Amino acid sequence: MPARFVREAVMLRAIAVTGLILAVVVAGVFGWRLLGDTGETSGGESQTVQCDLLESGPCQWSNGSGDWQVALNTMGVGAQGTEYQLTVATPERPERFLAVLRGESMYMGEYPVPLGKESENQYSARFTAPFCTVDGKMTWRIDLQQGQELIENIPVKLVFQAE
Repeated sequence: MPARFVREAVMLRAIAVTGLILAVVVAGVFGWRLLGDTGETSGGESQTVQCDLLESGPCQWSNGSGDWQVALNTMGVGAQGTEYQLTVATPERPERFLAVLRGESMYMGEYPVPLGKESENQYSARFTAPFCTVDGKMTWRIDLQQGQELIENIPVKLVFQAE
């Protein structure tokens, strides 16, 4: 009988070692994804800084093309809800310039807002943010696009909280 217990102990030890090796391999392969964001985007750029347009705006930055400024003002409550005026001063002259609203605190789709030219390098739009029926407050992100293409090299995440 002792030989049987020795074989079972050796087999149990082999199973335990195999399981441990498998766990280490799985942790190595998938562990980096579970740890979260490393602070870099897929292009190796540094992480963007969040700028709340209503609380700390206007938001400003400089990139290779020049100086940018984005401001958001509350215009009052209209028939559809709170109306906002978005103003973008840009060194570029983008064609089909859009501000795309995307839910930051909850996904509610994408809402393109065409920006009209006010002066040579200033664009603006007046819009009403969709409201959430689940929660009275909703955080929205504004992405600037030229047509279907996201404008690159914007080091700021533009957000605001709609009520």
